[in-house]
Amino acid sequence: MNHDKPSDMGVQGITEADIANYLAHTPGFFERQAELLATIRLASPHGTRAVSLQERQMEMLRERIKGLEHKIIEMIRAGQENVAIADRLHRWTRSLMLTSDARALPDVLVTQVKQQFLVPQAAVRVWDVDAAYADLPQAQGVSDEARSMAQSLSLPFCGLNAGGDVVKWLEDSHTVASMAMIPLRHGPGDGCFGLLVLGSPDPTRYAADMGTDFLMRIGELAGGALSRLLPPTPSA
Repeated sequence: MNHDKPSDMGVQGITEADIANYLAHTPGFFERQAELLATIRLASPHGTRAVSLQERQMEMLRERIKGLEHKIIEMIRAGQENVAIADRLHRWTRSLMLTSDARALPDVLVTQVKQQFLVPQAAVRVWDVDAAYADLPQAQGVSDEARSMAQSLSLPFCGLNAGGDVVKWLEDSHTVASMAMIPLRHGPGDGCFGLLVLGSPDPTRYAADMGTDFLMRIGELAGGALSRLLPPTPSA
């Protein structure tokens, strides 16, 4: 006849939970029973040998410290990446501010986007610009379909290359696997007057589920800079 009892049952119905609760609320127990610490043997997770309670506690502490070290390293790496991105954004913004010739702005914007953010391909188009800038290459060849699509974007679009007029603005469109489309506006609530397009042969570079906060900042700065190409606003 098997008289074995469940492992969580002790003497006279005392459970392991009862023992654990007693030890947790009796901090002086191991001070009064110090010899137990030397006799208790536990299985080591790093082999088949048994170790003392103190050794097991040290192993647990080392594992916990190692986990914290990994988290700290990740935090440092993320902080360094954020600083690098902020530096690139600063240099790109500075290049736009130092461009005194408004006609040069579209070229400077695209060139610096590619250089500072390591974007393989980029292009920008604007429309409804002032007559003085209507002959710019970036103000040509924008279809009604592209305008309507840009106007419908409340946030930057990221995803796989689905073809269409917009991707053809890029230099080597057939190599583009993923792309981002960033609407350009003079200010919040204003109509869209342009579109910045980024392309990459990497299908994961501009994934549909990626965050767009940074791209929104790019769009706001680009829209603010290129608004110099728009007709003057009538005085009130």
